[in-house]
Amino acid sequence: MTIHTVATNPFAGQRPGTSGLRKKVTEFQQLGYLENFVEAIFETLGDTRGITLVLGGDGRFFNRSAIQTILRMAAAHGVGKVLVGRGGIMSTPAVSCVIRKHGAFGGIVLSASHNPGGPHGDFGIKYNVENGGPAPEKITEAIYTNTQTLTRYLISDAPPVDLERLGTTRMEQMEIEVIDPVADYAELMARLFDFDAIRALFAGGFTMCFDGMHAVCGPYAKAIIEGMLGAPAGTVINAVPLEDFGGHHPDPNPVNAAELIALMYSAGAPDFGAASDGDGDRNMIVGRGIAVTPSDSLAIIAANATVAPGYRDGIKGIARSMPTSTAADRVATALGVNCFETPTGWKYFGNLMDAGLVTLCGEESYGTGSDHIREKDGLWAVLFWLNILAAKGKTVEQIVREHWTRFGRNYYSRHDYEAVDAGDAQAMMAALRARLQELARCTLAGHRVALADDFIYHDPVDKSVVSHQGIRIVMTDGSRIVYRLSGTGTEGATVRLYLERYEADPARHDFDTQEALSSLAAIADAVAELRLRIGRERPSVIT
Repeated sequence: MTIHTVATNPFAGQRPGTSGLRKKVTEFQQLGYLENFVEAIFETLGDTRGITLVLGGDGRFFNRSAIQTILRMAAAHGVGKVLVGRGGIMSTPAVSCVIRKHGAFGGIVLSASHNPGGPHGDFGIKYNVENGGPAPEKITEAIYTNTQTLTRYLISDAPPVDLERLGTTRMEQMEIEVIDPVADYAELMARLFDFDAIRALFAGGFTMCFDGMHAVCGPYAKAIIEGMLGAPAGTVINAVPLEDFGGHHPDPNPVNAAELIALMYSAGAPDFGAASDGDGDRNMIVGRGIAVTPSDSLAIIAANATVAPGYRDGIKGIARSMPTSTAADRVATALGVNCFETPTGWKYFGNLMDAGLVTLCGEESYGTGSDHIREKDGLWAVLFWLNILAAKGKTVEQIVREHWTRFGRNYYSRHDYEAVDAGDAQAMMAALRARLQELARCTLAGHRVALADDFIYHDPVDKSVVSHQGIRIVMTDGSRIVYRLSGTGTEGATVRLYLERYEADPARHDFDTQEALSSLAAIADAVAELRLRIGRERPSVIT
């Protein structure tokens, strides 16, 4: 085997977004494109001789090819050992788990999360640091800087590794261990949750449907829910990961998980439904005839956390992304713990968890997790709900309604305008920023504005400051309108509009969500001149 130094030139636009570099597969397939970004990672890490890395992905198209390339480059850089999932498969939560359990230096995750897959779909790559979480901005910016100055990359000419055979092999001086991608993660889940109570729940006739969406979480759900917890065979559907996710969009929301929603709203529906996304870090929770919003799910888990053995001593605090509803804030107040508001992106929760300030974290984009790892964790959230259902002996709807009665209901919705012209989207946001002082003194359709700003985050741990994280208009009654440009798309820009209205009166908890938010939606459109500026009459997706 020989290590080659290959001359290269920089590619424009390799700046990581909210969670790594995401582009079309065809862009990644350009000669040297993947290699350049991986080389930039290694150059950012510095001396990599002897370190241990974790490597895995969600199984989407180009995953296997990319893993072979990364292994050959890691060997060329003197990496001591790589733990890689069998078949190149490892969910994002499992990567974090394995990094932490084995004391790895870090890990490389190959995924575009909830984005579509296949030859014409999306691909992504991100670096996770030694705490198991996504690299902080100072590292991702250093990676980007290095992509712009590359003149060469290093790679071994070693033959491909057999990714289907568990065990150890060598490439150059590097040890490669192909591991069961589920084992370490399943062991951790068994320590956190009352598996005996959940087994008894299923043994008593409780029924469930988990939609793996032909994504990475299918094998994890089969092994844990059907295998370890005794749910009947067939409880997990769409369980086999496919390179194109079966032609579907692997985003667990009522629009893209339509098969599950139809089942849960039909006669004879199972007691409980759930789904996860492309790389296993998101979740959707559904009861018979009721889809639980991610914001409510975080709040309900927080309010009931002590039923799970891993959280029996209570929680230290809660963190939520700024666009996520304030439902968790009310639970934090009742528990006497802090609730931190951060920018979107799981990396912002890492400092808070490492400092022991929070236990539970959540984002409105169907991401929930805790300090057991440093990523959001789809199956973890599903298991937490199963533990709550087993402990309380009530239905999903009963638990949700009792929560609303105690804490009030936060009517909440997100409107996504996808693949918008980036220039138009930026111009709309700039126009809004220019009006913030004016808006802060306004009354809008009967709503008096209490706050209008462009969210700035002051990290309480490392004292870093992050600005331009979304425009907030907060009313005196607690209603909120938030505008934000997403960093996870690969075409144009995605404009996200978040609407929230708080209702304390249980007699007013049964309105249709979009009807309850219609006046705020009208205000949001008028204030931003949304439809006029981006040329869209309606959102691409409403969740």
